[in-house]
Amino acid sequence: QVHLVESGGGLVQPGGSLRLSCAPSGTISSISVMGWYRQAPGKEREFVASVSPNGRTNYADSLQGRFTISRDNARDTVYLQMNSLKPEDTAVYYCNFRPLHLVSGGYWGQGTQVTVFS
Repeated sequence: QVHLVESGGGLVQPGGSLRLSCAPSGTISSISVMGWYRQAPGKEREFVASVSPNGRTNYADSLQGRFTISRDNARDTVYLQMNSLKPEDTAVYYCNFRPLHLVSGGYWGQGTQVTVFS
């Protein structure tokens, strides 16, 4: 069973930056939309950003300008560059690969913790 592996989370002070990476543990044969979601303590999981196979990006309105999503199709990897981090960005960040034939769901990672502390 293929799953996604995230890395790059950690502790950072407000205003700092982190870069998250996510790649599958095996081969995913379907072309996928790659995305990031996050879940803060006591809150529901929310959409952060996504990037289509053709490079088109989509962001949560509140995050655009600080976060940048990108993908490397040759490496089957998605990245999330997070700048100007704020304490409210503290959450577990999950990556998702959604094959194009699916409306929702797909492959998920186990999550990586991002903590912004002052």
